[in-house]
Amino acid sequence: MISRKLGNSGLDVYPLAFGGNVFGWTADEAMSFRMLDVFVDSGFNLIDTADVYAIWAPGNKGGESETIIGKWLKQTGNRAKVIIATKVGGEMEPDRKGLSGPYIRAAVEDSLRRLQTDYIDLYLSHFDDADTPLEETLATYDTLVREGKVRAIGASNYSADRLREALKVSRQGGYPRYETLQPQYNLYDRADYESQLEAFCLENGLGVISYYSLARGFLTGKYRSEKDADKSVRGEGACKMLTERGLGILEALDRVAKERGVGLATISLTWLIQRPSVTAPIASATNLDQLRELMLAPELTLNSAEIDLLDSASAY
Repeated sequence: MISRKLGNSGLDVYPLAFGGNVFGWTADEAMSFRMLDVFVDSGFNLIDTADVYAIWAPGNKGGESETIIGKWLKQTGNRAKVIIATKVGGEMEPDRKGLSGPYIRAAVEDSLRRLQTDYIDLYLSHFDDADTPLEETLATYDTLVREGKVRAIGASNYSADRLREALKVSRQGGYPRYETLQPQYNLYDRADYESQLEAFCLENGLGVISYYSLARGFLTGKYRSEKDADKSVRGEGACKMLTERGLGILEALDRVAKERGVGLATISLTWLIQRPSVTAPIASATNLDQLRELMLAPELTLNSAEIDLLDSASAY
């Protein structure tokens, strides 16, 4: 397995990121620890989380994922082995959100405390904040980088226009630039990224860490009819993809997966990993069997006929 450069950040990652959105939600602390152990022991190093994970679960208030990761880091002493990506800007409370300078300064301290570390490898703007000037946000990140609290910055859910503007502000102000983009991208959701963002990321050397890489579990083949909606907390959303096109994608994945002797999730991730613009897709698991299936993806290489089949089935 060969590592990849994460933009021009100086960070080297292996081509699969563990999605920490499940920690403190569908994976309890004990299972989260076990999966993190297996993931890192298998040679992977990129762990993705956010301050708001998993605020949506009953009884949670946000910060649960970072807290679990922090406990694991302290218990294992693995801090130097991993690249931690976390995010700021999502709504923790009505008055705790956005990308203003004061809020970022407060939020980073909270994340550092929960993660039990003195630096964050990759700090991402979770959502664009049109109410805060880009210069204010980027100048704040500049200070955090200079203080050694953040190594590199990235953007999530940014449009091409706003990303272009942000890079211009960084260049003109001498600030760190967004070195990565985290877009929604997978075999089912292709149009927005490929038509608006992919060329820009390639031209500007940005690392791409795709989220919803398995389309909320739809691309695992777990959901084949409306009756499958109750199979997980994401079932209802996944079953909305049971369109003619969605079923065609599953049929193509079935063919390739059967020939390769692996699961549909493995093939879906391999397709992303082989996309020239993608650095590392994010995928989450709730048990070790799921995780091991995901970790097979970087070991495979799809041939041109297999890629053509998947491209054709998922054409938009």
